[in-house]
Amino acid sequence: MADTYPTIAQCALITTALKVLLFPAYKSTDFEVHRNWLAITHSLPIREWYYERTSEWTLDYPPFFAYFEWLLSQFAHYVDQSMLEVNNLNYDDWRVVYFQRATVIATELMLVYALQKFVHSSPPTSKVAANGVAISILLSPALLIIDHIHFQYNGFLYGILLMSIVLARKQSTLLLSGLLFAVLLCLKHIYLYLAPAYFVYLLRVYCVSQKSILRIRVGNCAKLATGLFLVFGSAFGPFVYYGQLDQLLSRLFPFSRGLCHAYWAPNVWAMYSFVDKVLLFVAPRLGLAVDSAAVNSGTRGLVGDTAFAVLPNISPSMTFTLTLCFQTLCLIKLFLKPTWETFVGAITLCGYASFLFGWHVHEKAVLLVIIPFSLLALKDRRYLGAFRPLAVAGHVSLFPLLFTAAEFVVKTTYTIIWLVLFLLVFDRLAPVSAQPRVFLLDRFSLLYITVSVPLIIYCAVLHELLFGAKYEFIPLMFISSYSAVGIVGSWIGFLNVYLTS
Repeated sequence: MADTYPTIAQCALITTALKVLLFPAYKSTDFEVHRNWLAITHSLPIREWYYERTSEWTLDYPPFFAYFEWLLSQFAHYVDQSMLEVNNLNYDDWRVVYFQRATVIATELMLVYALQKFVHSSPPTSKVAANGVAISILLSPALLIIDHIHFQYNGFLYGILLMSIVLARKQSTLLLSGLLFAVLLCLKHIYLYLAPAYFVYLLRVYCVSQKSILRIRVGNCAKLATGLFLVFGSAFGPFVYYGQLDQLLSRLFPFSRGLCHAYWAPNVWAMYSFVDKVLLFVAPRLGLAVDSAAVNSGTRGLVGDTAFAVLPNISPSMTFTLTLCFQTLCLIKLFLKPTWETFVGAITLCGYASFLFGWHVHEKAVLLVIIPFSLLALKDRRYLGAFRPLAVAGHVSLFPLLFTAAEFVVKTTYTIIWLVLFLLVFDRLAPVSAQPRVFLLDRFSLLYITVSVPLIIYCAVLHELLFGAKYEFIPLMFISSYSAVGIVGSWIGFLNVYLTS
């Protein structure tokens, strides 16, 4: 055990102290979102939950998360009953703030437990590396920024995802793994992005014989089907009973939103939008047609469709097709070689494809890639080489979520310390690959990380000194486009490693 110090429990205790100190920090509108959901689920009967519209922050998560909010509201009742009034909009008394912040820390114990299980389930020869990976996830700047300042419950949710992945390591707990992932889907539907990997893995390893894919394990199929029916029935059953399934689904999948979020998520469409902005300036010289109605559309991702001034517009069906095509690449290998590591790689690549090519992707969804990829980052230096630019880009891309001066020092200092510490530790722990590394990817990582420093300084300090309040979207565009290049580069590198390993 001495080789695995510091322990996960020790790190959890230390970081909890930091998170408590951040209770008075900036909080986003997501704080009011979750307060409103506490009020809805506590004050109204279940048949009104997905119809309530007093606040603009309507309930738009699956039923299990609504039940989760109801459970939290039973404790909130003893803290401050005013937070549970539906009409008490934007109520943020200090008791409410402290209560909701505390629930994030308490529910994050699920992540601590899952990481502990991950380390214990790892082979003895890789326990030290597994412990390093687990601590890096626990101390992740992304979780600190998104959950404990901005405000969400990602630690709890990703704890369930990691627990499901760990359970998939053994044949004896594979059914439980699949059912736990089904529970996760009923908590937050963004994890549908990862569902194809689970479908293929469970089909190949649990539902058909290892000796012949034509031999179906009827008993296993029956157990899986029964379990899934019970999970989804428990979640959606009451709303089916009340005839509200269409209303519920319309809340979960609002396709009226545009291609890009108001702040471009660092994906292919951010790069596409950036190129469209550049072409707008050179279009007259090149004789390119310009859609004047779409000139100012590139930042209106929250409302209506995003239109491009020069480049062709993108439809939801196009994003779905691209996502499915790139997911299929990794799923074919998973079907042919259904090992646990191939499964985790497929989860990661499904996350990549959905994040890079999906419709109206939020920047916070980068965790869908960072968290599962972390489990493989120390497999060898080829994997680590693809992970480095993702670690930098994924965390830098979250900086605009905290735009207040008070949080600048916290987010910047903490992220830099984490990157320096864990990239150096990972570099020492990652074994040499038996296959040749990609020279260009290594050089790209070094150059990419170097550029991040002046970029952060410009966006955080110099831009405002030079232009004041003018061109406020430029720093966001730079960070998003820079981060997109890193994540796309990381995806290409990892896809190459995955397919050639």
